[in-house]
Amino acid sequence: MRKLIVVLLACSLVSCGPSAKVVQSWFDINKPVAPIVGKKTLVLAMVKNETSRRIIEDQLVKRFKNEAVASYRMLTPEMIKAAKPEALEKFVVDGGFSHVLLMRLTNVEEETRYVPGTITGFYGGYGMYYGYGANFYSTPGYYSTDKKYDVETAVFTVTPNELIYTCTTEIENPKKVDKAVNQIADLVVERMTRQGFLAK
Repeated sequence: MRKLIVVLLACSLVSCGPSAKVVQSWFDINKPVAPIVGKKTLVLAMVKNETSRRIIEDQLVKRFKNEAVASYRMLTPEMIKAAKPEALEKFVVDGGFSHVLLMRLTNVEEETRYVPGTITGFYGGYGMYYGYGANFYSTPGYYSTDKKYDVETAVFTVTPNELIYTCTTEIENPKKVDKAVNQIADLVVERMTRQGFLAK
């Protein structure tokens, strides 16, 4: 029983799963905020991996209550690489979009830390008959590497071409893209809703 308690305590002290949080958000407090409702928004994830791009865009589109469109349904990776900024702007205008939401990775931070081992005493029971050393349960120390990813979500109006909102989120030790994206998307949508950019 004591061994089980030690293991459970160790698991509670060491973060094994991804954790996400909002680091900061920005919008012009001198301009009125209106929910993006009934307007067409292009959602574009700026990532190299096409599978990750589709997962991210789909998750964001699913959470928007307005008419949002995943960019991969209209723009191939080759089209994005080849297009000049002016061509992309024309594409957005001609497509009838009022807003563009961009999500991109801005920073990766890696930190290695040492997690010391533990020694826990046992009292009574069979251990008493095996000498002093048998009365203790120990786990060795080890090195753990944590990775933190900063993800920026930016919202632009199309006419005029203007940045109106940014939100930076941080996620630590993500294991799977879809779970990490779900966490980030939930945080971004919740923050945008609370600050008046999305309808409740």
